[in-house]
Amino acid sequence: MTAAARKTFIASFLGWTLDAFDFFLLTFVVTRIAGNFGRAIPEVAFAITLTLMCRPIGALLFGWLADRYGRRTPLMIDIACYSLIELLTAFSPNFTVFLVLRALYGVAMGGEWGLGAAMAMESLPPQRRGFFSGLLQEGYMVGYLLAALAYYFDFHFTHWGWRGLFVIGALPAVLILYIRSSVPESEVWLQGRATRLAAPPLFVLKSLLAHWPLFIYAVAFLAAMNAMSHGTQDLYATFLEKGRGFSTGQVSMLSIIAAVGAIVGGVTFGTLSQRFGRRAVVMFCALLGMCFIPLWAFSPTVALLGLGAFAMQFAIQGSWGVIPAHLNELSPSELRGTFPGFTYQLGNLVAAGTAQFEASLAQHMPYANAFAIVVVIVLGVVVVLSGLGYLVRPENRAAALLV
Repeated sequence: MTAAARKTFIASFLGWTLDAFDFFLLTFVVTRIAGNFGRAIPEVAFAITLTLMCRPIGALLFGWLADRYGRRTPLMIDIACYSLIELLTAFSPNFTVFLVLRALYGVAMGGEWGLGAAMAMESLPPQRRGFFSGLLQEGYMVGYLLAALAYYFDFHFTHWGWRGLFVIGALPAVLILYIRSSVPESEVWLQGRATRLAAPPLFVLKSLLAHWPLFIYAVAFLAAMNAMSHGTQDLYATFLEKGRGFSTGQVSMLSIIAAVGAIVGGVTFGTLSQRFGRRAVVMFCALLGMCFIPLWAFSPTVALLGLGAFAMQFAIQGSWGVIPAHLNELSPSELRGTFPGFTYQLGNLVAAGTAQFEASLAQHMPYANAFAIVVVIVLGVVVVLSGLGYLVRPENRAAALLV
């Protein structure tokens, strides 16, 4: 990698990691927030749903800015926004304000992934995109790991409570200084700068309509992928607490094990996708995840649950390891700032109610049963839609990402 590409990748990775850290803090303290505001757990789980529902707004807004005015400045603005909103969440006086702030956080969170992925993938040679795609995407699970560690540390040492954790969530703002001082603008965007600045303001919507079959397919595919991811992650800590009666220390330990499995899986299968194909790897990982459901949800001991947590996230995030490269390779060149992030976040919108649905279902059956039913259905849909993708557009993993 060139020095510029290395700095760009580091910024993109850290931006996504810290964004995910802020998001996952909430998933560890659902029970505490419910007690603080006197709400039921499904009501607090709606805050997760609300965040996911608002992410497409940020993806479209910041994606449009990135395609028209460059990747670098919108990324700094986006990081500043989600850091500030995370800080304000810590001082929510009531549940209504808390929900409003989580909605605004969703807008800011929705912009980061598309900008960072475009910057990173445009700076890399084609033959290295698989490995770095997996590494970039697993910034998400590094953020999950950091949130689990923060939760564990607070429980054992600081006792700040959920509000203190959200204050820590403002730290990503420091990343802006690194981007401003060290990260250059995308060379691919600079090559087409004159054309992009001269385009009419609504050029993004016009281009999306011109590629509507690809756009609709990508949204459906990402909806299934997001339902798979959020269905196995967002209420996992709640499942361990309520469904298995585990202590905070045990919940943190199993969550950390799951995060490590996810990171290993994402990098492994992202790399393998360069040789075997993006869609083939996604289908394999989804089928592998089906095999791991009994171990993940129904194991009788902590040791086996830990093995199941590692194995499940190894498969789930293994499939996600291909996504940054795959979406940027499928994207029309003039929409690379918008298309990957917007389809990703619209998929999130469609799948936004997964965690809340699981929480509601778990009121009528054991948590393990509710999780298993939802996840096996979603994994099957992922396999089907991945296969249908070959009919929509061929893979483009060996080609350079040009203007």
